Amino acid sequence: MIVEEHTRTMPQHSLQRVRMHVTGQVQGVGFRPYVYRLATSMGLTGFVRNDPGGATIEVQGRGEDVDAFRRRLPEELPPLAGIRTCIATAAGIVQGEDLFEIRPSTGGELTDAQVTVDTATCADCLRELADPDDPRYRYPFINCTNCGPRYTITERIPYDRPNTTMSEFDLCPLCAREYADPADRRFHAQPVACPTCGPHVWLVDDRGDQIACDDPIAAAAEMIRRGRIVALKGLGGFHIACRADDEHVVGRLRRRKHRDAKPLALMVADLDQARRLCEVDEQAAALLTGAIRPVLLLKRRPDAAIARSVAPGLDTLGIMLPYTPLHHLLMGFDLPPLVMTSGNVADEPLTRDNEDAVAHLSAIADAILLHDRRIARSVDDSVVQARPSGPVVFRRARGYAPAPVLVNAEHSPVILAVGGELKNTVCLYKDGRGALSEHVGDLSDGRTYRRFMQVINDLEKLLDLRPEAIAADLHPHYLSTEYAMRRSGGQLAGRPPLPMVRVQHHHAHAVACMAEHGRTDECIGIVADGTGYGADGAVWGCEILRSSPATFQRLGHLRYFPLPGGDAAGVETYRPAMALLVDAFGPEAADLAVAKRLVPEKDRRKHLLGQIEHQINCPLASSLGRFFDAVAALAGVAEANHYEGQAPMTLESLVAPGVGDAYPVVLTDSDPFLIDHRPITAAIVADVDAGKDPGLIAARFHNTVATFCLRAAEKARWLTGLNTVVLSGGCMANRVLSAALEAMLAAAKFEVLTHRQVPCNDGCVALGQAVTAAARLAHSHPQPVIEDVGETGRRPGV
Repeated sequence: MIVEEHTRTMPQHSLQRVRMHVTGQVQGVGFRPYVYRLATSMGLTGFVRNDPGGATIEVQGRGEDVDAFRRRLPEELPPLAGIRTCIATAAGIVQGEDLFEIRPSTGGELTDAQVTVDTATCADCLRELADPDDPRYRYPFINCTNCGPRYTITERIPYDRPNTTMSEFDLCPLCAREYADPADRRFHAQPVACPTCGPHVWLVDDRGDQIACDDPIAAAAEMIRRGRIVALKGLGGFHIACRADDEHVVGRLRRRKHRDAKPLALMVADLDQARRLCEVDEQAAALLTGAIRPVLLLKRRPDAAIARSVAPGLDTLGIMLPYTPLHHLLMGFDLPPLVMTSGNVADEPLTRDNEDAVAHLSAIADAILLHDRRIARSVDDSVVQARPSGPVVFRRARGYAPAPVLVNAEHSPVILAVGGELKNTVCLYKDGRGALSEHVGDLSDGRTYRRFMQVINDLEKLLDLRPEAIAADLHPHYLSTEYAMRRSGGQLAGRPPLPMVRVQHHHAHAVACMAEHGRTDECIGIVADGTGYGADGAVWGCEILRSSPATFQRLGHLRYFPLPGGDAAGVETYRPAMALLVDAFGPEAADLAVAKRLVPEKDRRKHLLGQIEHQINCPLASSLGRFFDAVAALAGVAEANHYEGQAPMTLESLVAPGVGDAYPVVLTDSDPFLIDHRPITAAIVADVDAGKDPGLIAARFHNTVATFCLRAAEKARWLTGLNTVVLSGGCMANRVLSAALEAMLAAAKFEVLTHRQVPCNDGCVALGQAVTAAARLAHSHPQPVIEDVGETGRRPGV
């Protein structure tokens, strides 16, 4: 907490009045009731109210009591509250005031207020939920000031009941009394409700007809127990649930959902059930049972009683514990671990409305559990991985969004950054605060693109911010970039023209990681992923950058290799594998045993090799993601990516323990320097021909990638004198690679910065775009400022 004081010294026995403006997580977390109770317990008078920037407090009393209040304020906060700044000024004395009150919120331009994130049901509410004598016994919408829905029901701020979807439910005498009682846990709890006045649940069949039953949740649980598939309306949208221990049931769900191989999230009743499936250490247990309760990626136990089709080919499972009262009630019926996956078809957006659920989910689910608490915005479950160095967010959604990322930056205009094409998020940025949206998804799907536009509209409306500039990727055909171009040109109805800043994809990655750590100086960026549009028109994907918020220089990269078939090379792994073979062995690649296995048909193999040789539809790439795909194909463990990252994830799962050696690493002395993949490919082929185990090949390859990244960082340090390395890009989600690389860099005396608040994948790109745009606009450089990137490498041999 930062405390700035501007009060003049007064005698301690004199009456004082102090005004405090507080910013941080102070709305929707019981902060005003807390201030009320603290002030009244100390005999102080005055008021507290929400305002567009956070909260304003005025306290009056004896000098020593006012000082004690200011000292205790940050020390006894409610569980979900957090103070960022508290600026105190002398406010004069109001004569005759004899009470402390909570005053109505004030309006005006939003400055520093935070939208509160949704949180899991607290222990007090769970005790009441299980108490037969409590008026909210088994009520699926129980909540208090310390827990429950926030962002998903908030339509605008300040966070007051009239500004939420709970405004549709009038309080009964019980709830009204608790809401108005300063001594009650539900004092000013905006979503407060009970069975008499609040939302309720009901069960319908796949035609939308209500199923008669005394307890809809019990009926849904029994259907699941008998192998049926049930959709249920949760906090930020619908889930689809079924038994996770039955191959036939999981297979039926996959067929109906059109999700052939992508891993499915699980919900378990408690930590004991989680420990029977996965390795759960102390840090993982804290994340599973904490206030956010994300989907946590954990190492799977070999004897886990889970259908293999839940996460085929992987050694991890995505586990979460119940986080809403409805989930707790459902799992309380002694169910086995459940698949609890997003309520949508394939990669479409999450369903949130009852009518849409009946229309779109009835083809998947045998029954649908509905309720009438309207969801203001759909928010997926967050996905997190527990690492020794701390939790890493892979999908930033429920419990995290839209909490701002605080950046060490100067005043800036309001900037809308529209992110990338995959794993899209958007960011509204002003004065060093980046409000990053929830996960949106793949914009190539029409419904997801419409949601992308809706998320932008919702975020602007919620935060009451009007963009003054827009930032977008360099890629000319990203749908997010096309949106930015239309908005920049004033081609969207009701939207004025905006100056546009184009940001190179990997530079945005590096800046996002720097921004998380408040760094505005130059750093070495190692950014590795599948694809990103390069400044030279090639496909970049393993980049060593000299990066500042405004500019970057490409110091080195993985040697270019062709991607036969373009986008098809990101799906069919034999394509980049054959390209690497041609690069390493030349014309002799056609006669290699591994090439014949990859493409058995002689004519087809000859055609592909000719395509590569003559560079027909073969864009050049420096992509580490495609290198991983190729090695998975060479090792014989993955023929295709049925979902993004499947082949690299499979290769990661096969890494044999205890392997310390690596394949040859060669860096050139060119400018930019190149990481030569040809010796690596040749050594892998030798291991394949020798019949080496795929787990050994996977281990050596991971060691090799970590080694050449270390060598690249050392070369970058020698070239620039910089000693701080930021790691970003989707490849850094690989726990084996990241652990090895972080350890190597630390041993080489580098300062290593990694993502913690935002994903390392493309979910961070919007934040990086916004920070870069702010830096460029501050220096009057709206267009990309890029130093020499070297040769474009239009031939595979370059």
